[in-house]
Amino acid sequence: MHHVLKIGHRGAAGHAPENTLAAVRKGIALGVDFVEIDIRRTADGRLVVLHDATVNRTTDGKGRIESLYFKDLERLDAGNGEHIPTLAEVLTAATGKTGLMVELKVRGTAQQAVETVRETRFKGPVIYASFFHDELTHIRKADPDASLMVLFGSLSRASVSRAIKYGSSYVGLPHNKATGPRVNSFHRAGLRIFVYTANDPDDIQRVVSLGVDGVISNFPDRITS
Repeated sequence: MHHVLKIGHRGAAGHAPENTLAAVRKGIALGVDFVEIDIRRTADGRLVVLHDATVNRTTDGKGRIESLYFKDLERLDAGNGEHIPTLAEVLTAATGKTGLMVELKVRGTAQQAVETVRETRFKGPVIYASFFHDELTHIRKADPDASLMVLFGSLSRASVSRAIKYGSSYVGLPHNKATGPRVNSFHRAGLRIFVYTANDPDDIQRVVSLGVDGVISNFPDRITS
C-alpha cells in the first residue's frame, strides 16, 4: 500500500497556536513524519519561527519581524501563553522525534539555517523548502547533501524542469492544483510531491488517491493512506 507522509502544518496548527512549541509537540504526539515551520529573521539576526512578515495576526503585539529585536518578541503572547520560538528551540524540541520541514520565508537566511541545524545536532530528516527558489541554491552550497523542496503557488509547463534545475528532491504545490497527470509528470522526473494545505477530509482523500507522497495539514491526524 502506498504510504503517504503526514506533515503537520506550522506544527499542528489546527490543534495549537501555529508555529509554537505547543504546536510542534502536538504534531509529534499525533505521530507526524514531519512538522513544517516557517522561519524569518529578527532585527538582531535571530532566526525565529513565524509565518507572517508581522506579528500582528498571531500575537498580541504589532510590528514587522525584521524591525523587532528578539527581546521584544519574548514579551509577546503567541496564543495560550506560548511565545514565538527560535529555530534552535524547535530543533531541540523535535530532535529524535520527527522530521523537520523548514520553509525559508525571506531571502538571505539559508546559511544561518543550515548552521543552526548543525549546531543543534538535530537527529532526523530535514527538508528545506522555499518559494524563493534561488534561496535553495544557497542551501545547497551550505550543505551539499541537503534535501530541498521547491514550492509552487501556481504551475506551468516549466514547473518540472524548474524543480530539477534547483536540484530539489521534492515539490510542494497547493492541494487543489494536484491532478493525476501533474502527479505523474513529477513522478516520472523522480520528484516526490507534497501538497499543502489540505484540511478537509474529502480534500485529503482526493490527493491521497492521486498518489501524492505527502500531505501538509493543520490536522495531520486526518491523513490516512
